[in-house]
Parts: sequence; C-alpha cells; structure tokens
Amino acid sequence: MVCKEEQILNFKDISTKLRIETIKTSHFSGIPHLGSCLSCVEILVFLYWSELKVDPNNPFSINRDRFVLSKGHGAPILFQVLAERGFFSKELLKTAGQNGSLFHEHPPKPGLIPGIEAATGSLGHGFPIALGMALFSRINKTKFRTYALLSDGECNEGTIWESAMLAAAQKIENLTIIIDFNKWQATGRSKEIMALDPFIEKWKSFGWHAQEINGHDFFELENSFQNAKSNKEQPSVIIANTIKGKGVSFMEDNNNWHYRIPNEDELKDALKELQLKNI
Repeated sequence: MVCKEEQILNFKDISTKLRIETIKTSHFSGIPHLGSCLSCVEILVFLYWSELKVDPNNPFSINRDRFVLSKGHGAPILFQVLAERGFFSKELLKTAGQNGSLFHEHPPKPGLIPGIEAATGSLGHGFPIALGMALFSRINKTKFRTYALLSDGECNEGTIWESAMLAAAQKIENLTIIIDFNKWQATGRSKEIMALDPFIEKWKSFGWHAQEINGHDFFELENSFQNAKSNKEQPSVIIANTIKGKGVSFMEDNNNWHYRIPNEDELKDALKELQLKNI
C-alpha cells in the first residue's frame, strides 16, 4: 500500500492523540518513561495502521505478524496504540499503575493483554525472542513477518550482536528490526556510554540489509519497510533517527524526562502545545 497525503494527515492526527493520552496517563498513574515513549510514536502508528498484518478481533491468529517491543520501557505508548486499534477497551487504561492492573511500566507476559507478544524490559532480550518467532515462521512454513522495536541503549548488550550474527547466518529475511535512535540512554548520551558509531556500518558488516531514516517521517517509514520486504536474502534493520520527548518542546531532547512524571502545570502546558499543533 502506498500512503497518500490524506492517510499521512490521519497518521499525524493519531500520533498527536496518542501523545496526549500517554502524557495524561503518565500524570495520573505515576508511570515514567515519557521521553522514550514519545520518540517512537510515529514508528508504532505506521506499524499498526499500515504495516502489520494483525486483526484486533482475532489477536491470536497463527498467521498474524508478530511485533515485539524489545524496548519494554516504551510499554505505555504501546498500550495506547493497542487500545486505539481496538485490541481492548480504552477504559482499561484508567487502571494503569494501580494494584492489580495489567498496565505498568513494561509489557506483561503474553496472553494477558491482547496484542502483547512478549514480556520485555531487560535490555537486549526482545530481539532474540523476535528472532525465534521468525525462525518458527520459517520452520512451520507460515507466512507471517516478525518485527521488533529496539532502543539504541539496547545495542550495548551482547545478546543484540549474537542475535544479529545468527539472523544473518540463517538469512532470516522475514525479520525486520527498528531501532529508536533517540541518542539518549537512562544516564547519558548513547555515544558517550558505548561506541555505537559507525552504527549503520556495524549492521552492514554483520550481514544485514541496513537503512537509516527520519523516524518521525511517515513517507520515509513507508519506503524503508517496503525496501525491507523486497529484500529476500538478509534480515533488515531500520535505524530510525528520532527525538526523545518528541512533540512537547520542553521534553524534546531532555533526558530528565526518562524518569520524570509531569506535574499539573507541566501536564497543562504539554496538552496545550499538542492541541495547538493539531488545530
């Protein structure tokens, strides 16, 4: 499917709505990681409204595409996406952060929330899970594709590069990973903590079909996923350059919002800014 201008405008409206709801939920629930959630909104919107073959009315179909949120601390935005797509009632998100709720800082084990394929949060674990799913698809001759969303901080972990070597060796062409490259980790700039650069060249040297894009641009997202699917010999990685805290000026590229919860005034300011952008 080729996205048209009106579809892109709809994706942008959905993105704004999801940002608003995620910030509101963070304020009322006390759940952090806003910066990390806001950086990957467009990626998730494109996946769930255009790329993934999933059916909210049949979320456990054997032929569904699999999506693993390897950066498990981005769960609050994934919950909003799944609710907006109709996997479960939006009313359930009002319980977020409460005792007994399924909606907390990271995804729970599969089977509890429709659309959640894996419990993640320990950095570097979601990618090898996704690789196993892609291998399952090949072995069982099913037709689904597998996608995983990683953080740049996860690429510090050895399991990432072990999985990268295995996927390339086995030519797992039905696997696409996306890296939310917002340039921050919990305690500092990614490049100051580990030597990620030259980043795209590392992936290419490991035998991957690698692309680098603007992760907030829907046309670039569309082209990159089309290129990934047309490649039949290698697994694919999309390095999506993003801005941590995207959409709210005082949160953008500000790593304090990795853990901070917006107070009443910050909530009002953020919502006002986002609502003005959507007029």
